[in-house]
Amino acid sequence: MSSRLPVFFIVMTVVIDAMGIGLIVPVMPALLREVQGADLGQAAVWGGILATSFAVMQFLFSPLLGALSDRFGRRPVLLVSLLVMSADYVVMALAGSIWLLLAGRLIGGITAATHSTAMAYMADISAPHEKAARFGLIGAGFGIGFVIGPVFGGLLADYGTRAPFWAAAALALLNAGLGYVVLRETVTRRRVRRFEARRANPFGALRAVARLDGLKRLLAVYFFFNIATHVYPAVWAYFVTERFAWPASTIGLSLGLYGIGFAFAQGLFVRPAMRILGERRAVVTGMGFSMASFLMLTVITDGTLLLWLIPLFSLGAIAMPALQGAMSKAAPDNAQGELQGVLGSLASLSMILSPLIMTQAFAQFSRPEAALYLPGAPFLLAALIMGLALILYISDKTSRHIQNAT
Repeated sequence: MSSRLPVFFIVMTVVIDAMGIGLIVPVMPALLREVQGADLGQAAVWGGILATSFAVMQFLFSPLLGALSDRFGRRPVLLVSLLVMSADYVVMALAGSIWLLLAGRLIGGITAATHSTAMAYMADISAPHEKAARFGLIGAGFGIGFVIGPVFGGLLADYGTRAPFWAAAALALLNAGLGYVVLRETVTRRRVRRFEARRANPFGALRAVARLDGLKRLLAVYFFFNIATHVYPAVWAYFVTERFAWPASTIGLSLGLYGIGFAFAQGLFVRPAMRILGERRAVVTGMGFSMASFLMLTVITDGTLLLWLIPLFSLGAIAMPALQGAMSKAAPDNAQGELQGVLGSLASLSMILSPLIMTQAFAQFSRPEAALYLPGAPFLLAALIMGLALILYISDKTSRHIQNAT
């Protein structure tokens, strides 16, 4: 496993997952109006339904795919998922009804749940001291996909509302071909684990993983961390429109800046942060950066200053790979898929809950009749949730023991 090609394949799988989501975003309003013959408001409602259904499928199926990869191997799960993903995009490219699009998003959510299997594969091929940095590469891949996906989608939209789906299908198929050539199985006979249906659902898997020493509180930290950081996609466009009256082009620029900063933070800064600070302090520092960023966003009134600060805000992303590395080291080798499946479900659950919480906070405090006008209220709420995660992490003696042991 000394070759870097498997690492490249795993990172590319995550890039394509992120691109596949962002690639189709620019054409969704027009596509939904084309399919439904509806106005923009109705299209937005259906867009929300499609996005939620995607996240729900990820929540439900991440543990199942993780458990299947522990039993049958990472390679078949990853390759089959990529092939199904490619076929799913073809179906969506040809879809002539909203129900076929909905079916496509449901299947897409299942195939995108392989993020947990990709993380497990990376854990398999990494020494304990390499895990945080390798998880950072995966985070960087997601950031890169988040940036270039919407850009390519917007460019391809000139060729029609279906063009991005064909491009996403081709990317998934090409990556499956690369994986077939370079990916070797890491689930050896010693690591293989019996498949149990009761552990292959998000609730059963969560109970099983939480019983492992040192993981119960870390799972809570991970969940609250995700709830807080998902404030960005939940309310960013609404917040900057209300606070600064930014046009769509500036909103896109700001998201691109954040994506680039996120990719740099996780791809380049995690390894030196781990070397200089150590795992525990890297988590604390990243959470501290995030809290400070949220508090600044609560009160900032200068849009130009905000654009300059966005790369600094993304430095909080160094906490996630370090936290994932600590949890991976606490789980046995034959439970890496199950652990990553649970983490995938928790992340998906936060993607379901955070928009509901944060958009309500924005709505309540941005109304003209609000007792306190504060469009940045969701970021204040995110800072409080991040503070709770930080307190839980600092007070967790077991996580300190995990770091000392490695």
